[in-house]
Amino acid sequence: MKTSPYWRGVWQLADPRLTLASLSSLLIGTAAAARAGPIRVGWLVATVAGIVALEIAKNASGEITDFDSGADGAVTADDRSPFSGGRRVIVDGLLTRTETRTIAAITYGLGIGTGLVIAGWCEPRILWIGVAGTALAWLYAGFPCRLAYRGFGELAVAIAYGPLICSGAYLVQRHTLPSGVILLSLPVGLLIAGFLWINEFPDYKADLAAGKLNLVARLGRPRASHWFAAIIFIAFAIQVLLPACAFPRGVWFGLVGIPFAWAAARRAIRSPDATGRIIHAQRWTLESFVILSLGTAAGLMLTPR
Repeated sequence: MKTSPYWRGVWQLADPRLTLASLSSLLIGTAAAARAGPIRVGWLVATVAGIVALEIAKNASGEITDFDSGADGAVTADDRSPFSGGRRVIVDGLLTRTETRTIAAITYGLGIGTGLVIAGWCEPRILWIGVAGTALAWLYAGFPCRLAYRGFGELAVAIAYGPLICSGAYLVQRHTLPSGVILLSLPVGLLIAGFLWINEFPDYKADLAAGKLNLVARLGRPRASHWFAAIIFIAFAIQVLLPACAFPRGVWFGLVGIPFAWAAARRAIRSPDATGRIIHAQRWTLESFVILSLGTAAGLMLTPR
């Protein structure tokens, strides 16, 4: 049976490849919590549901902003990529603007409602993390800040997909938040920000035309490629240093992601203007943060205390 355009549009807004970012950070926070005590599965499921709902809401609200600004429509066929150019649900006629707005409202409501349930019946302090995460989800592309249009989107992503999600997952399970958990979240947060960074390369011309002045648009692709490599280096340098901050050496399992990240950085530097070649760098960057999160989680749970 052929899927209707509406449900194909919903699926594109909930793209599992992009949800991997939030789930990777959540995995590390949950693994750190599991090292300190038993996991309450019901509250973990609620946490996952709330985060995924906000992820879809962010994609939907951002889709409206990028459609209205012309950023998505200006991406040429040669610069399209599976990882960038927006979800294109409005541009490609899968969803109307009204339908996309409705999906955003419903999923924001589900995410906020789930957060309130967790705050009311499990951990009140999660409320502040939830407020910050929801604000960043909206303000990333929404008014009045439109962070992605002003060169602050990459920082917002590093914070949301690093400290906020990882710390929130730990806090819900343990009812406390050691400062070390924030440090533990930095490598994955930086790599996910790097994933956003490399995804901005194919959209460079369209973003400039639409006034979406993210950091790649501001720096230009050749300079931005070197900054991308620097982000990768800093992320793994922090991962190397984690055992010096009382974490088990098992977190070094996350370093298995280095070859993928290194290949992505080399490709970006050598071919910053070639979308066909950058697609491989996008995929390798995604694989690097997924592998880092899996390795870090395994190291935390398998290494004796």
